[in-house]
Amino acid sequence: MAPRIIHINDLASLEGQVIGSSDWVEIDQERINKFADATGDHQWIHVDVERAAKEMENGKTIAHGFLTLSLLPMLTGQIMSIDGVARGINYGTNKVRFTNMVPVGSRVRATQTLKQVTVRPDGSVQSINEVKIEIEGQDRPALIAETLGLVYPA
Repeated sequence: MAPRIIHINDLASLEGQVIGSSDWVEIDQERINKFADATGDHQWIHVDVERAAKEMENGKTIAHGFLTLSLLPMLTGQIMSIDGVARGINYGTNKVRFTNMVPVGSRVRATQTLKQVTVRPDGSVQSINEVKIEIEGQDRPALIAETLGLVYPA
């Protein structure tokens, strides 16, 4: 999906709006295992397929919550691109809630709402976004995060 391109000077005009949704991405066991290796989090609910088949309520391993969170840059990058900037940075999060498990084989996508835009004294523009990671076929999202970004004009 090609991201919606908005000029930095027009960003505030989108305040309060749903910007859009990303493509669906499948969460496979290989991705989960690589994340476990990268973080050292090898809890069996994530990596032990045989045990999960016996002990998990749906019989599947589940993605790490932080794996799901780590997909935000990739997924939101599909939603919107800001033109007229020299650089942009992830400024953090105000709040993150993991609200549903993501079983292996699930497909997820991000939906982004631009909550607030503030021009800072140095000329940079701070945005606060609500990002929901939806699970295909589920009513409850995998996570809801309030993220902060900074962009600096070119």
